Order: sequence, then C-alpha cells, then structure tokens
Amino acid sequence: MIELDVKIEAGDLYDYMLRHTYSSAAGVVGSTFGALFILLAVGTQRWAFLAFGLILLLYLPWTLFLRSRKQVLSNPSFQKPLHYVLDDSGITISQEEESVQYLWEDLYKAVSTGRSIIVYTSRINATIFPKRQMEEKRAAVMEMISTHMPPDKVKIRG
Repeated sequence: MIELDVKIEAGDLYDYMLRHTYSSAAGVVGSTFGALFILLAVGTQRWAFLAFGLILLLYLPWTLFLRSRKQVLSNPSFQKPLHYVLDDSGITISQEEESVQYLWEDLYKAVSTGRSIIVYTSRINATIFPKRQMEEKRAAVMEMISTHMPPDKVKIRG
C-alpha cells in the first residue's frame, strides 16, 4: 500500500490539459495545420499565412494555460491536498470526508509526462500525480500502476 498527499497546482493541471489535448485528433490536426501555414508562408512569402499559422499554434496552449489557472483558483477541490491510497484493489482518493475508489480493472489508461503521472479514470477524466510531490514514492507508484494495469494501457516512463 502506498499513501501520499498531493496538492494540484495550476502547472500540474496545465500539464494534464496539454497532454490530453495534443494526444487527441483535434490537437494533432490543429498543430499540423498551424505548421503547414507557417511553411506555406515561408515558401510563398505571404506573411498572412505566417500570422494564421502562429495563431493556430499558440492559441490553444495559451487558452489551456488560462483555463488551468482559472480552474485551480475557482474549484474548491484544488484548494486542499488530495490523499491518495494505492493498494492491490485500486486507487482511493479522499479529501476531507469525501472519498472515491477506482478499481484497477476499471481504469482507462496511465501515461506520463515530464512533470506528472496521469491515470485516466475515464476517456476524459484523470488523476494527476505530480512527480515533484511524490519524491521517493515515485518508483513505487509507477510499479504499483504497472503491476495492476494491463501493459497495453500503461505508457509510463521515469
């Protein structure tokens, strides 16, 4: 059993939003079109394409940044630490008197970024484990997730 307390900050939420958005079809298509417009601008020297390409590439990260900051400031669940318990049955998340348990077999997937380990509880919802807050428990958390979830659902790197 592993227990840890985590306070989700705006940067943690932003990291999740970036990973989630840019691994979706809409994020890939938007980035591809932005890059193509920039290449088109360089090739044709029509700088309106450059402006449009930059807008496509920069708009989404900027809005995600603003949304993550707003959500952390306005959502009461981000104001206090979350208590995580990972055991053989699953992940239990509690805060004050509220508690929810996710069984390993019900979890959607687990991924990592440079900043976090993200365990998706559904296609769009996730539990975020910021690496900087896990300290010496990071290896144990990664092992627990990798041991209890099917290998095809786990894409975690140290």
